[in-house]
Amino acid sequence: MIEFKSAEEIARMAVTGQFVGELLAELSGVAAVGVNLMDLEHHARRRIAERGAESCYWDYAPSFGRGPFRNVLCLSVNDAVLHGLPHDYVLRDGDLLSIDMAVVIDGWAADSALSVVVGTPDPADLRLIEATEVALEAAIVAAQPGGRLGDISAAIGGVADSYGYPVNAEFGGHGIGRTMHEAPHVSNNGRARRGMKLEPGLTIAIEPWFCRSTDKIKFDADGWTIRSADGSRTAHSEHTVAITAAGPQVLTRRPAHGRTPADPASRSATAS
Repeated sequence: MIEFKSAEEIARMAVTGQFVGELLAELSGVAAVGVNLMDLEHHARRRIAERGAESCYWDYAPSFGRGPFRNVLCLSVNDAVLHGLPHDYVLRDGDLLSIDMAVVIDGWAADSALSVVVGTPDPADLRLIEATEVALEAAIVAAQPGGRLGDISAAIGGVADSYGYPVNAEFGGHGIGRTMHEAPHVSNNGRARRGMKLEPGLTIAIEPWFCRSTDKIKFDADGWTIRSADGSRTAHSEHTVAITAAGPQVLTRRPAHGRTPADPASRSATAS
């Protein structure tokens, strides 16, 4: 069942979204060569606790995965793209890191993700990240009231095709509101003018993710971390978006003054 939100409820989600965007920007600045993934995890735990928020990931137990997820971040490195389990790993020069987080504040959730390169960037990695960001923005533009869910999916798939990247449609975006995962599923590929009508009050997480050279995935032994089947690099971008009568409203925009994944110079910088 799809729950449409009132303007007041969307405003409350925007409060959560602002915190998520700010913390993601902060974490992307902390991520640097020599930083342990667990340092990022514990940094996020502290900030979430200080804000009085609750992680949507802690104790998350879907049909996949091995036991409940006992972390507040998904940290996916290089060929890992989704649900990366934080562990004792020190970031190396040139690593491509995807950070995904979702929290609830006062009963309303927001979910967002970004990808950055720490240290010396490989142009091919920057291009892959750029593709996910361009696809995300194209999908947001397509999320117009009166349109169709397939318009969003087709926008993502069209960008992937223009960059020459295959698309896996098994995992994608989703509805969001009182909980992290609600209906509908938002595929990363599809046909325009198909699917449910986009109506004001619909809130969704749009999350294009691409592997450089395959649309096949595999799971780590931990049951959580999803990797490209051929070991190629991956990237992931995500925003929580509300459909309003005036058009799409991005609820998880990150502050412009923070480290921006779209800026190649910022990707090669280490934290000061």
